[in-house]
Amino acid sequence: MKDFSNWNSKKIQIHNFSSSKLYKERDIWWCSLGVNIGYEQDGKDFGFQRPVLIVKGLSSKTCLIAPLTSSDNSHVLRISIGIIKGRASKVIISQIKVIDTKRLINKIAVLDAERFEMIRKSIKEIL
Repeated sequence: MKDFSNWNSKKIQIHNFSSSKLYKERDIWWCSLGVNIGYEQDGKDFGFQRPVLIVKGLSSKTCLIAPLTSSDNSHVLRISIGIIKGRASKVIISQIKVIDTKRLINKIAVLDAERFEMIRKSIKEIL
């Protein structure tokens, strides 16, 4: 069961009290993705958070992201990027979306340039 009520309360807090963050392409951040509809990737736990890869900067207040997963499920649209914070991680390129940078919580890592370019090419191929 999805917890839309608690997410709505958290979303109001993020909107009212968070500030935009400085980010760069290739950064990996914890992000408040929230509770979403159907098969859209959700955040986890109390903060409704999930690590994301910053794919493209759009402005000082918005960016294009792709969520990460540590799931073992194999799929052509889940690209392995190695160990992030002690867990084998994959980028879910089918779930790219634009977010407000208020959703970004804290920077975890920076993806190496070679892997990032591989991810960008894979995203371009599905568009």
